[in-house]
Amino acid sequence: MSRVPRFVPRLNLERFRRQLASVDAMPQLCLLGTLAGILTGTVMVVFRLLLEFGALFFIPGDNPEAFETLPPAFRAGLPLIAVALIGIWLWPQPNRALKMGIGHVIERLAYHQGKMPLRNWINQWWVGVISVIGGLSAGREGPAIHLGSAASSWIGSRLRLPHNSLRVLVACGTAAGISASFNTPIAGVIFAMEVVMMEYTIAGFMPVILAATMGALVSWTVYGAEPAFSVPPLQLNSLLDLPWIVLTALVVGVLAGGFVRLAQGHASIARIPFALRLAIVGSLTGAVAWWYPQVQGIGYDSLEQMLNGPMALDVLLVLAVIKLALTGICLAGGVPVGVIGPMLVSGAAVGAVMGMVGGTLLPSVVTTPNLYAVLGMAAMMAAALQAPLAALLALLELTRNSAIMLPGMLAVVVAVLTARQLCRCQGFFLSSLNQQGLHPLQQPLMQALSRVAVPAVMERNLVRTPRVIDHDRAKALLDSKPTWLVIMQEDRDKPPLAMKAAHLARVLHDEAWLAEHEQIDLEEVPGQRLDLAPVHLEATLSEAYDTLNESGLDALYVEHTTAPMIRKISGIITREAIENYYRRKR
Repeated sequence: MSRVPRFVPRLNLERFRRQLASVDAMPQLCLLGTLAGILTGTVMVVFRLLLEFGALFFIPGDNPEAFETLPPAFRAGLPLIAVALIGIWLWPQPNRALKMGIGHVIERLAYHQGKMPLRNWINQWWVGVISVIGGLSAGREGPAIHLGSAASSWIGSRLRLPHNSLRVLVACGTAAGISASFNTPIAGVIFAMEVVMMEYTIAGFMPVILAATMGALVSWTVYGAEPAFSVPPLQLNSLLDLPWIVLTALVVGVLAGGFVRLAQGHASIARIPFALRLAIVGSLTGAVAWWYPQVQGIGYDSLEQMLNGPMALDVLLVLAVIKLALTGICLAGGVPVGVIGPMLVSGAAVGAVMGMVGGTLLPSVVTTPNLYAVLGMAAMMAAALQAPLAALLALLELTRNSAIMLPGMLAVVVAVLTARQLCRCQGFFLSSLNQQGLHPLQQPLMQALSRVAVPAVMERNLVRTPRVIDHDRAKALLDSKPTWLVIMQEDRDKPPLAMKAAHLARVLHDEAWLAEHEQIDLEEVPGQRLDLAPVHLEATLSEAYDTLNESGLDALYVEHTTAPMIRKISGIITREAIENYYRRKR
């Protein structure tokens, strides 16, 4: 039996890369989405198991959030130990290594084509685990999204795939992270497109849907197929509830806007030494935890209790305001904790308080007090993240009850408008990036060009040649009927030039010109020559367009590494080709 040549898999991978460069590479992207979903689901399961394993050392039972079972002095000291461990780990590292969570994912997607640094990924494991089991007010979804997105991006980087596919892989990791955490695959898809990608395309949706599906399936094999919370069947019994729902959403929107402002911090906070900031965060959390341990960890045990039965009013007020404030103080103090879980808990607490107050003061108006906790949870997520669709679909999947979607839509819209118009809140992640001088929202042109890689548009039909050649060499160059001649300079520090092969063909038919030139200097051949700058084969068209604008040139040569220290020119891409592509695809 004949053996398959060793170079065949490499050729297939090269073909796979070329196919991915196109905006229509849906089958290839779906394959990557499946792999990303499985990998992210596995990462999410490992992360949750680490939380459970860490809690076994000091929390009785199998609940990593049962801080209420610990002695007051011990649970109050836990946050100080947590910030000390986080500080010791992060203190020697540069500022760029301290960026973690969903905001970091959005930044890398917008400015680095989805490439995720390994050091930040390792730091996220440490900070994510320590912050939750150490009793800080922190969530697991932000770390899960960062870990999953970076792991998915690693697939593309390891295979040297075009950068446009890295963007989709990051979205796949985000969707699978949310899906695996809550068992809400649809909400995961919308969250990835609405919050992280900030765009909706068919080619982007399909692999992200597959990734969310696979992430949920991996989670189901370990934790079962039930939603993250047990929610009783609820419905809106009377339209008289609607005014109180609007008032509840207004309160949630104001608190969400205040949380975003608090989490952003103030310039004066940055001047406080890092160690002192950590000490303040740990001390404040510990002081509250002495009396109200419900503020520690994610708080999903308290959330489930709120959704299924009554809770003391003082505990609800602490969860509604103090837990949200402690999460914001953590972020302002430089501890990059996850925010989605604490926001859901605080939103549910606000709703539960409003339902309790309304049921007591206006029993004829507020006919379904338990409904308000569920609505408050969705409204807080929508307002703080400015992600109404993701919040609504999370509400639907968590409750599996379409009967509450009408009041849910009303609550979400009012809360989002309140946070946006009254508090000038653009959303937690966007506001954080804008504070750093970053603006991840791309212009339509650059957004469209980022979906396509250079190989989809570049001209491959070219030959390389030295600047000075004889007549026979000139004729030999044209035998393959190239479109471009890439003229290599004698000085290797000088970039090559590009010239249309038709210009050389024209002079080869001019006997008078040939008689005057025994050697052909391609820089003297009549015709336009373009100065070239390099761009990598994996780059997107948006990267190529940026390079053209920065260099002030009209063409680039596309290169890729075939072996260590050996680079090959694969094609030519011009400004005109990029702009024509955009016009055709609009």
